Amino acid sequence: MIGIIDYGLGNLRSVLGAIEKLGFQGTISSEPNDLSRADKLILPGVGAFGDGIKNLKSRGLIDPLNDLVTKQRKPILGICLGFQLLCEGSEEYGDHKGLGWIPGQVKRIEPGPEQLRVPHVGWNDFQQTRDCILFDDVPDPALFYFVHSYYLDTDANTTVGTCTYAVPMTAAVQRGNVFGTQFHPEKSQQHGLTVLKNFLERA
Repeated sequence: MIGIIDYGLGNLRSVLGAIEKLGFQGTISSEPNDLSRADKLILPGVGAFGDGIKNLKSRGLIDPLNDLVTKQRKPILGICLGFQLLCEGSEEYGDHKGLGWIPGQVKRIEPGPEQLRVPHVGWNDFQQTRDCILFDDVPDPALFYFVHSYYLDTDANTTVGTCTYAVPMTAAVQRGNVFGTQFHPEKSQQHGLTVLKNFLERA
């Protein structure tokens, strides 16, 4: 069973629908007991970093998740905002501390000389930078669907894939049992379903 973490922000139903389409059973819950029974966890999310951390705290999820992820080593996949929450902190609308499971800080996308539109919304090329089970049987490069105004600035040992929007930026990470994608696999058609399937079957 796959536990989809409900903290009041996110595309929970679309993630659940993608999981069920792949033939897996999922449950949406904010109850630690439910999440502890899950084989793997998914942390989705849409919205602001500070609101995400605030909601996780208010629902009493920080300590249980730390135990499940860092002590029990339960595999977890962060998606979009959930991907950003995995890191040490963010500068989005203030200075916020993250879950700290991967190194790095979340920073605002600057439009650059091209004056690109922010937020970054739409399909973009994704390039793999290191081997990662998430991208087994996914072509390189491949198109994935993004919606974000901030990006994760982390190190090369954590990054497993990048995209370029004004500047190259981390678009996927892995650190042990912790995985994350800035893009939305549940909205990225067949390549996205392959990423989810790889996490569900191989992580």
